Amino acid sequence: MIVVLKSSSTNEELEKIVEAVKEYGYTAEVVKGKSKTIIGAVGDQKEKQQHMNLLGQLPGVEAVVPITQPHKLGSREFKNDDSEFKVGNTTVGGQNLTLIAGPCSIESEDQIIEIANSVKESGATILRGGAFKPRTSPYTFQGMGEEGLILLRKAGDESGLPIVTEVLDVKDLDLVCKYADMIQIGARNCQNYALLKAVGKAKKPVLLKRGMSTTINEFLLCAEYLLAEGNMSVALCERGIRTFETATRNTFDINAIPVLKEKTHLPVIGDPAHGTGYWQYVSPIAYAAIAAGADGLAVEVHNNPEIALSDGGQSLKPKRFAEMVEKARIIANAIGKKI
Repeated sequence: MIVVLKSSSTNEELEKIVEAVKEYGYTAEVVKGKSKTIIGAVGDQKEKQQHMNLLGQLPGVEAVVPITQPHKLGSREFKNDDSEFKVGNTTVGGQNLTLIAGPCSIESEDQIIEIANSVKESGATILRGGAFKPRTSPYTFQGMGEEGLILLRKAGDESGLPIVTEVLDVKDLDLVCKYADMIQIGARNCQNYALLKAVGKAKKPVLLKRGMSTTINEFLLCAEYLLAEGNMSVALCERGIRTFETATRNTFDINAIPVLKEKTHLPVIGDPAHGTGYWQYVSPIAYAAIAAGADGLAVEVHNNPEIALSDGGQSLKPKRFAEMVEKARIIANAIGKKI
């Protein structure tokens, strides 16, 4: 349910309402909007209607309304205005288009620092790089682990970019949080509920990638696991789904972007690299994602993709990334976004 406060309500009244919500067995999430303050009360209680009536009688309460969507804290019913949140020195969501760029895997200090500086010069706002890599084959490169995190952090500090990297296992979460500004949950872990709960409790900003066979409603409920733990700094990433088509690695679901923007207040990021699997198609799909309403892009960039240890075939070279950003800027400006 949502408890809507009167515009004249005091901080003391707000505190008492939150106490009552918790006393009735719900979690309370306070959202202060431009004109209204609301409290999201989430929980499966049998006396819900009775609790709604009691909360409605408290001083400072204007109305109490039920949330009909299964994804409660992420729904437009809970919060109609688009969300935005800080990641290091940049903001995800809002009028500025987030550009996440970097290699699939961190391979060496020279490699990650060179790429970090080049993507920053081209307009990137967040540096990405994998230290722990989920690979289909157990015999392929699995990432550098903590050494990779150290190098990614160094590259981020030198370039002035905040960093995002993937966590694969709950046991590695504290280590990843030590270095990263934003935590990525990859497609293969989209419905790993134990990991989602743990990452939600960590309170770090999260980039949640859609699973390759995850429906949009399932995707929103995956995000709800993070939100339910009190972490409201979550961005959703459309990275393509698995279909019968084999001409591309995945099928980038352009429909998902406007659908998600209608259903949730959370920022939506498009990943045209994983969505296609071939560098030739990355830029066109990136432009389409922006035109469809995406709040940002996640693009793989490598200075020498021919010998990359992972995903070289879908990585842009720095020069091509710079060219993509210039054209993307035109499209972003046309729909009221900035790069």
